[in-house]
Amino acid sequence: MWGMWLVRMSRWARNPPSPGRVKLVLAVVAICLLIVTLEHFFGTPDWMKVNPRGPRLPGFTN
Repeated sequence: MWGMWLVRMSRWARNPPSPGRVKLVLAVVAICLLIVTLEHFFGTPDWMKVNPRGPRLPGFTN
């Protein structure tokens, strides 16, 4: 797993990405960090939470 990342990093060092691609990657990382920060401080919305259910046994209906 780490070997692939090392190969990718060496390829990026030899042929650096365009400024547009760097901006795109930084924008995606910034959006992800913003979402994580909002969820940390304000909590997860109710529509994203999983409703717990009891165990489902074959042949029984609720």
